[in-house]
Amino acid sequence: MSVSDRIEIAGAGPAGLAAALTIARGGGRALVSERRDDVGKRFHGDFQGIENWTTAGDVLDEFASIGIEPTFTHTPFRECRFYDPAGRAYTYSSDQPIWYLVRRGTDPDSLDQSLKTQALAAGVDLELGTERSHLARGGIVAHGPRRRDAIAVGYVFETDHKDGAFAAISDDLAPKGYSYLLICGGRGTIASCMSADFHNEAVYLKRTVAFFEDRVRLDMRNATKFGGFGNVFPTTVARKARMVYVGEAAGFQDAFFGFGMRYAVLSGHLAGRALLNGGPEAYDGLWQDRLGGLLKVAAVNRYFYEKLGNNGYMRLMRSIAGSRDVRDWLRRYYTNGSIKSLLYPIARRRFASKRDLVVDCIDGCDCTWCRCNRHGRSMEESSV
Repeated sequence: MSVSDRIEIAGAGPAGLAAALTIARGGGRALVSERRDDVGKRFHGDFQGIENWTTAGDVLDEFASIGIEPTFTHTPFRECRFYDPAGRAYTYSSDQPIWYLVRRGTDPDSLDQSLKTQALAAGVDLELGTERSHLARGGIVAHGPRRRDAIAVGYVFETDHKDGAFAAISDDLAPKGYSYLLICGGRGTIASCMSADFHNEAVYLKRTVAFFEDRVRLDMRNATKFGGFGNVFPTTVARKARMVYVGEAAGFQDAFFGFGMRYAVLSGHLAGRALLNGGPEAYDGLWQDRLGGLLKVAAVNRYFYEKLGNNGYMRLMRSIAGSRDVRDWLRRYYTNGSIKSLLYPIARRRFASKRDLVVDCIDGCDCTWCRCNRHGRSMEESSV
C-alpha cells in the first residue's frame, strides 16, 4: 500500500486512535497527526470515568470486541456518594461496575498512552507536533472539542484519603452541572463541571473544594490546577464531503453527565470501518444506529435537567435513592427512547442556536474546523 493510500486522521485522542486501530487491524494503513508533541498532552493526569451503564453488557467487553485492549489502568467503581443542594448524602451502588476510573495524560498507564502503544504496535503511522487543519483527500476529524458548551475546572493532587467517588449537585457549586471528587491509590481529582456562568468558575471551584474538605475531611497535597471544555450537543450529520467527524469533534458526548470516552472510542471505530470498507457515505448510518438514540436521550435529559434548579435536583436524587441498583436505574434513564424521542424536537429547538460543528460552512471547504463563514468572510479571505 502506497503512502497516498493512507487514511489520514486529524487528532490522536481516543477517537482518532480507535479509528486508526480499526483501520490497521482491518488491513488498511492509517496516518494520525497530533498537534501536540505527545498523546494525552491535553490532560494532566486527572481521573475520568468510562461509563458502564448504557448497555447491559460491560463496556470493556464491548471495547475488546472492536479490538481495544484494556492495557490502561482501569479501576471499577460500584459505589458513589452524592450530595444534594442541602448537603444530604445519598449512597448509590450497583452489583456491577457503574464506571471504570481511568487516568488521562502522558503517564504510561493512562488511557491515552495505552492506546498510542496499541496503535504503534498495529503499524499506525503517528506524526506528533503536526497540526492538520485541512484534509483535501478526506479522512477522519478527531481533533476534540471546538465549542464551549460546558467547562470543568479543578485540581489533581496527592492525598492519604481512602479511595472513593463523591459528587455534589448544586447550582451553588456548579451551575447546571455537578462537582465531583475522585480518589484512587493516593491520587485525586476534584472539579466543578458547569454549563452556565463560566466567568465565575474560580468562585465555584473554591466553593467545591471547601464543600468536600468539610464533608469528607479531604486533605490535598501538591495540588495542580487544570481546566478544560467540551461540546456536548451533537451535529446532525457527521460527514462533510469525504471527511467524517468523530468524538467531541462531532459533539458525540453525553450531554447529561458528560461521560464521553465510550462515545469517542465507538465513533472512532465506526469511522474506521466506514472508510476502510464502505466509504465515508456509510458513516452516518453506522453512528446513528449505535449512538443516535443515546445522543437524543442525553439531549432531552440535559434539557430537563437545566430546568430543575436546586429543588428539582433534590427530588431527582430522592428518586434515584429508591432504586436498588443505580446502574439499572441509569440504563433505563438513558435508554427510554420511545418517550424521549418524542421530546427530542423540543430539546433540539432549545439548543438550536448552537452552531453546527460540521455542516455550517461553504461548499467545497476541506477545513477540519471551518472558519470560512465567520464574520461574513469568504474561504479565500479567511485563509489569508
